[in-house]
Amino acid sequence: MEVGFRSFGSILILLVSLSACSEKTTTSVFNDSAIQSASCRGQAKSNRFVVQWEDGRFSVEHATNADVFKKEFLEPHLQEIRKAEYDRVVQLETDQVQEQGLSSSDYWGQEMVEAASLWNEGIFGQNVIVGVVDSFVDTSHVQLTGRIAYNTGEIPGNGIDDDHNGYVDDYAGYAFLSGGSSAEKVSDHGTHVSGIIAAEHGKGPAKGMAPGAQIIPAPFIDSVNGGSIGDAILAMQYASSRGAKIINASWGGAPCMESLKNAFLELNKKGVLVVVAAGNDGLDLDYNPDYPAAFNLPNQITVAAAAPSDTMIYWSNSGFDLVHLAAPGVDILSTITKNRTGLMSGTSMAAPFVTGAAALLWSDRPQAQAADIKAALLRSVDVDPNRQYKVQTLGRLNVRKALLELRKLVP
Repeated sequence: MEVGFRSFGSILILLVSLSACSEKTTTSVFNDSAIQSASCRGQAKSNRFVVQWEDGRFSVEHATNADVFKKEFLEPHLQEIRKAEYDRVVQLETDQVQEQGLSSSDYWGQEMVEAASLWNEGIFGQNVIVGVVDSFVDTSHVQLTGRIAYNTGEIPGNGIDDDHNGYVDDYAGYAFLSGGSSAEKVSDHGTHVSGIIAAEHGKGPAKGMAPGAQIIPAPFIDSVNGGSIGDAILAMQYASSRGAKIINASWGGAPCMESLKNAFLELNKKGVLVVVAAGNDGLDLDYNPDYPAAFNLPNQITVAAAAPSDTMIYWSNSGFDLVHLAAPGVDILSTITKNRTGLMSGTSMAAPFVTGAAALLWSDRPQAQAADIKAALLRSVDVDPNRQYKVQTLGRLNVRKALLELRKLVP
């Protein structure tokens, strides 16, 4: 910005004006008219409020209504709060699971992205922690139980916050649900996503992309596939605090809450990569944005779904600007509840392919930054001029090429 003032008086007036504009008010921090806005989809919760504090933390606060929230919470803490919004509910589509007998075609995705080339080098995602912000994960599954990032400072099931981190019994992750948590509410969706990322080879038929990585289950979606954006933010914040370098967000349809975008940006400051599903509505996100897929932030990778024919499946969302690359997302074999495996389809499955690929890369180059991992993944996609994908890179994930690219970026 160029300043062209010549007189001291003009500069003084400008400074006084800027000072006046920067003063906080309850209205500048919390615009309660947003609940009526049609520009952001999603059902607002009139008694729950997402608060971003000036130090970057987030919390979810409860009050009878907006007036009570402003008077009893916002006003006393006004100078400590950066932004407050109504929390909102997002309803996610129910994914269908097809149990399947094992066949060679079940591994088409891993073969297409050339994951075995890294496994053959002994690169399995070791020493990388991934946050699975999704629905409940069956942590007792034989192919997952050894891949959970257990919190050894916590004694499971004793009802005490042993390590004083603010979360009771978070031994195998923590559930962020408005109605409370329950280890009983495992889900095929969260379990399937986790298996694509990190299912252990040799303990069952699923082949995780990064079978040496560890996952932190941080579910925020309940048994009817609904979730609160505030709970999602808390789940991401928690996973990051436990050391997650990557967060998988295989969900969409969220309203364009500024708090959700700010949560991604706070993760960016901490060097955390967020991998997001593009969505399954067959839309061009450049013209019909859906969130968080369309945020387009520096630490975000948005993923479309590829079919075994190496073309984009018709129901996958796309976009030359807002969707970065494609990855396998049709008839993907992975873990499901009760020690079973099954096939699922969706960009929810494509995203963890990229998450697993990122874990593989980071285990080979632990000194890499999130920007390096993202750049390597996007610069190395397979592009066929005869059937280009409608994504920013025009191509589909290839983790072998991504590793070569990362080794150039981070020698």
